[in-house]
Amino acid sequence: MVFLKIWCILRNLLSIEVSEPLAIVAHDAGGAEVLSSYVARHCSSCMFVLEGPALDIFERKLGVNTLTPLEEAVDKCNSLLCGTSFKSALEWRAIAAAQAADKPAVAFLDHWVNYRERFTRFGRWHWPDEVWVGDEIAARIARQDLPELKQKLVPNAYFMDIRDEINAVIVPPRASGGGLNILYVCEPLREGALARYGDERYWGYTEEEALAYFLSNVAVLGDNIARITIRLHPTENQNKYDCVLSHFDLPLVCGEQKTLPEQIALSDVVVGRSTMAMVVSLLSGRRVFSCIPPGGKTPRLPQVEIENMSDLIRASKTDGRPKRCQ
Repeated sequence: MVFLKIWCILRNLLSIEVSEPLAIVAHDAGGAEVLSSYVARHCSSCMFVLEGPALDIFERKLGVNTLTPLEEAVDKCNSLLCGTSFKSALEWRAIAAAQAADKPAVAFLDHWVNYRERFTRFGRWHWPDEVWVGDEIAARIARQDLPELKQKLVPNAYFMDIRDEINAVIVPPRASGGGLNILYVCEPLREGALARYGDERYWGYTEEEALAYFLSNVAVLGDNIARITIRLHPTENQNKYDCVLSHFDLPLVCGEQKTLPEQIALSDVVVGRSTMAMVVSLLSGRRVFSCIPPGGKTPRLPQVEIENMSDLIRASKTDGRPKRCQ
């Protein structure tokens, strides 16, 4: 144990040389947002290995429409910078390929939970040479969860970009006494849980049940609700939640073609489970609630400013009337 601690300290003193041309590898939306913003600010020579939601994000933000196969990108790059995924194996394979070619591999952790699970597939681990984190909370968690790895705090360029975008949105004046505008950010669970654990209810509930739980109890957030916007995850189809929404007589809007900054800017309250959009909303001054159904075991985000909607729900059932947020 003492040897491991000494080894970790010595490793963290070593410098990882990351130089261009860079191979940028991403699948999930969160990692793609962070990496694309980083590239826009810091990089001039990159090759892109993209799959899944990352394809649209890099095209929208950087105009990337030319991709390089993973093997070719690793062969031609000096260093590899990737996101991380909980379900996809793309980044996991990229780290292995870079290390086999003796190229530095760096992974940017875009979230705050399940760090170790991002580097294992099929019972095998592929550790990067270094992990980057975008804020002090992530740095503290990484030190605790990934003591084997060198770590570096690199300010999250995506947070900088999206704050600017939110502040640039022109919000129309609200009528006096106008109701509450709520944004609910969806996050798929079933497919990932089934692929990784063989049980789509591994977390104790599905995303459809989570949405139904929120809508069943939304009255605790206020007496006068003007609008509830349901923001789909980039991987979800337009009609995924139609069956759930059809059971509620509420001012619901689902699938509108607005960007996340626009939807946050037009909302008073943001609700979700454990998604980056909740943290972005916090940084933009919105009130944010985590809403996880009873018995759910999804890890909660560590930002203490995120309130627990279930506390309001339990209080309302205790005194027999809705407990409103103040």
